[in-house]
Amino acid sequence: MTSLPKDSLESPRFCGVPSFMRLPMPATAEGLDAAIIGLPSDSGAPFRTGARFGPNAVRAMSVMLRPINPYRGNINVFEALRVADLGDAPVVPGYEIDSLEWIEQAVRKVVDAGAAPCGIGGDHSVTLAELRAVASKHGPLGLVQFDSHTDTWDKYFAGKRYSAGTPFLRGVEEGIIDPSRSIQIGMRGSLFRDTDVSQSLDLGYEVLTTDDVFDLGFEAVAERIRARTAGGPSFLTFDMDFVDPAAAPAVETPEAGGPNARETLRLLRAIHGVNLVGCDVVEISPMYDGPGQITALLGATVMAELLALMAEGRTAA
Repeated sequence: MTSLPKDSLESPRFCGVPSFMRLPMPATAEGLDAAIIGLPSDSGAPFRTGARFGPNAVRAMSVMLRPINPYRGNINVFEALRVADLGDAPVVPGYEIDSLEWIEQAVRKVVDAGAAPCGIGGDHSVTLAELRAVASKHGPLGLVQFDSHTDTWDKYFAGKRYSAGTPFLRGVEEGIIDPSRSIQIGMRGSLFRDTDVSQSLDLGYEVLTTDDVFDLGFEAVAERIRARTAGGPSFLTFDMDFVDPAAAPAVETPEAGGPNARETLRLLRAIHGVNLVGCDVVEISPMYDGPGQITALLGATVMAELLALMAEGRTAA
């Protein structure tokens, strides 16, 4: 099975069904190093819905991207990694717990085949299902979370324990996240309570606010990420509301005052030496995007950068 994308110098980007970066779409993850999988659930969204349409919006804009990453030594990602797009996990719209179970089962098939899952969400609750599946093979994971919110609240709305605001408390409780190797980056904005950030510190996470990111500088933040994960198996989750809504308006819970697109990509490209065994990009609600689909394009670019980080780790090994 080939894992090379269609050549956009031979076949125009607008031809064919858009898979992620025009990758092949096999039935299983057998023989792959990494697998794109859509996670089209927004049943855990406490504010804007619509992230169920995020995976295909990202795919549609990803056809603009090319296989060689010039920011990591001109690495050709798809020569270093065997990657394909497996389509979407099944979900049960409106039923959060059932959807998480179905997503976990779909991602577990990827993990059991020996591939690293690369999820496109979906609200941020889907990451809990991914973490369960990946930790079933690798044990407790270091978490690298780019986000403007901690998502470590206990309950939402009538005492419900599962939502986009709770996955990284549940993950610690379930023993699938190792908080001593985990870091949350980008917190900002107003709070529900004065414990909204300290609740993550109490769990053992390292937390860098958006102000911390700019005060420290991108290279220093990248080094903090490498040191915190300590070479152990890690999962990187990227909530698009990490980015300022001027550059990424189509998110579930926009938060003013974040990095722009260039700053976001500079930070990601500064990261090295993280042992990624899975990743995702979540919280894109495409009906809030403009006609240029800038949020979906940036989300696709973020995923391409994560694949390049994974490929760099493979070639370095």
